[in-house]
Amino acid sequence: MKKKIVVIGGGTGVFTVLSGLKNYSTDLAAVVNMSDDGGSTGILREEFGILPPGDIRRALVALSRSDNKILSDLFNFRFNKGAGLTGHNFGNLMITALERITGDFASAIHEASKILSVDGRVIPVTLNNSKLYASLEDGTLIKGETNIDIPNHDGRLKIKKVWLRPGAQINPKAKKAILDARAVIIGPGDLFTSIMPNLLVAGMKEALRASKAKKIYIVNLMTKFGETNGFSAEDFIKVISDAIGGESLDYVIINNKMPSLARLKKYAEEKSLLISHGDLPPKPTPIVGDFLRNRELIRHDPDKLAKTILSLI
Repeated sequence: MKKKIVVIGGGTGVFTVLSGLKNYSTDLAAVVNMSDDGGSTGILREEFGILPPGDIRRALVALSRSDNKILSDLFNFRFNKGAGLTGHNFGNLMITALERITGDFASAIHEASKILSVDGRVIPVTLNNSKLYASLEDGTLIKGETNIDIPNHDGRLKIKKVWLRPGAQINPKAKKAILDARAVIIGPGDLFTSIMPNLLVAGMKEALRASKAKKIYIVNLMTKFGETNGFSAEDFIKVISDAIGGESLDYVIINNKMPSLARLKKYAEEKSLLISHGDLPPKPTPIVGDFLRNRELIRHDPDKLAKTILSLI
């Protein structure tokens, strides 16, 4: 099926959606968050001044059609010991090395795509090297996605605002992909550290509003302590809608399948809670159903998401 579909986000969310859609669509593009500053990615940004490779790597692996699974495993491999290597991901190191060799981050992605036999495109949302900042309700300033993602506060204060510094411009290739798309999928993913860094990029709102694509937002399954305490699906929808301009969303996909108490227990210990629906507005049109994967970790099922997305476009 050749329908131009763009997936916007980062981390596990983008990996999940792409993994499902690639079994049904042959024209996929991932527009990926470029604000990560933690772990292996953070070290490589600091040492080499490279754009963050981590979320790019995940999207590349998700779209890989290589018959040789060892290549995907290699790109996902993480060293757990060794002076200077502990915590580093091999794929991140590979992309960094390719950037050094080609002299260009986009060329590094292109070469990594060839190695992994990627069917589709992985596009940085911006080519500007920016960091994410947040302010809390009491005015506390938090610098860096990692510090927002793993809160250094008690979680009682909500995030009031997030922004990029320095400001970032949309990558022209990302803009074109959005304008040409038949469907644009936003999420799932952590609201302030995975989704919003894409929508904060200058030109993104205008591209989404100008695109004739169906815009579909996938709401998270769980809240995240320190980021979205007490948020319902209604709150997530409002933040995304405000960011992209009013009534730009056409559909919102929301899970209503209840995980077992045993599966929820681990998340409760981390103060992460199942997202309630709240008072859902009639627009965007809510698509409510069972989108849960039947495994220990609470995750969306890639195939269920893919089939639902395709039914809407």
